[in-house]
Amino acid sequence: MTKDQIQHLLDEHASLEAVCSVLEGAASPEAKLDDVRRRVHARLAVVRAKLRTEGEKKPADVFAGQRAGKEGIRSAASTVSIQLVGTSAAMKQIEEAIHRVAHSNATVLIRGESGTGKELIARAIHSESLQAGGAFIPLHCAAVADTLLESELFGHERGAFTGAHEQRKGKFELADGGTLFLDEIGDIPATTQVKLLRVLQEKCVERVGGSRSVPVNVRVISATHRDLEAMVASGTFREDLYYRLNVVPIALPPLRQRNGDVPLLIGYFLTQFNRQNRRRIRLSEDLLRLMGRYQWPGNVRELQNCVERLVVMADPGREIVSLETVPVSLRGYFADMKQVTIAGVMTSAPPDEGRRMPFGTSLQDIERARLLEALQRTGWNQAKTARLLGLTARQVGYKVKKYGIEESRYD
Repeated sequence: MTKDQIQHLLDEHASLEAVCSVLEGAASPEAKLDDVRRRVHARLAVVRAKLRTEGEKKPADVFAGQRAGKEGIRSAASTVSIQLVGTSAAMKQIEEAIHRVAHSNATVLIRGESGTGKELIARAIHSESLQAGGAFIPLHCAAVADTLLESELFGHERGAFTGAHEQRKGKFELADGGTLFLDEIGDIPATTQVKLLRVLQEKCVERVGGSRSVPVNVRVISATHRDLEAMVASGTFREDLYYRLNVVPIALPPLRQRNGDVPLLIGYFLTQFNRQNRRRIRLSEDLLRLMGRYQWPGNVRELQNCVERLVVMADPGREIVSLETVPVSLRGYFADMKQVTIAGVMTSAPPDEGRRMPFGTSLQDIERARLLEALQRTGWNQAKTARLLGLTARQVGYKVKKYGIEESRYD
């Protein structure tokens, strides 16, 4: 055994002994868990640093770059630890932005539709940042009830409210020395916005039910699919908080704008899910062409789910899946995909002179007319309308309400 191997074992032994001593201590279970988490993250940082020194790359996330079939999906010019899948100009710009912002302490606001991989971008920034040795703590703000969000963010003292049986640290304290990722920041209530702004300004948190300020050194990265500028104008989002969060904005392109990336993503996900399910599924050329032309309103997440279903549900013993041999449970999905893809090609053609909008028509009027036409064409089915327009169903629902479009008025 070499000296390096012996030293490695001694380091691991010391780390494990430290964890055991924490677990056997007299602190509360919550405090023990926090201490162990910090020690594990610190050790992981050391391991990552050694791997980078050896020229290796740490394991990838679900959207991270490995090799996908015959096509390489790692950008040769990229230097971020978590590689992005894709070689399109849009994704190269994103990688460059990540590399530049990672080495600063600036607050970042990631914009993009649902399913575009906003958390992956946040993790990539963290992995290359000065805070890489600290914890990366994500919080999906929309998934937490308004009454519990402050406790999640800032922690609480024992007895602060019913069910608070012991002191609990919030996400800010857990992310001390690292990065806090606040997903769907546009969904936090007004009262929490005020307190969040105060923490960002003073770099101190005050637990719910407490009176002591706890200093925190946290880099905050937030993300949203909402139109924060419109929310500021309507008074539902604080303007001062908006400017505090929007120091460095990064806009993620939807998958429909990432020309050429869909085949690479399909190749990666096929490799991943074949390995997980011990399959050897490949897709036929006609199926690949259809999936390459589709708009993917659910973005990378929808594509990932689609490929996983194809691998899991493919007939036993079958290695090549085509449009004719798509699993029964997915035939309706692919039939809709084929229909809206053909319709999308037709609507992309230049309009007839009689259908042209008059000069001077506002963009809102154009958008409303296009939405109404798509709704009528799909029989007022918002899901199909979303696919036709390259939007999400949620976006279509929002625009229908925004423009006051009612089916009964157009019967």
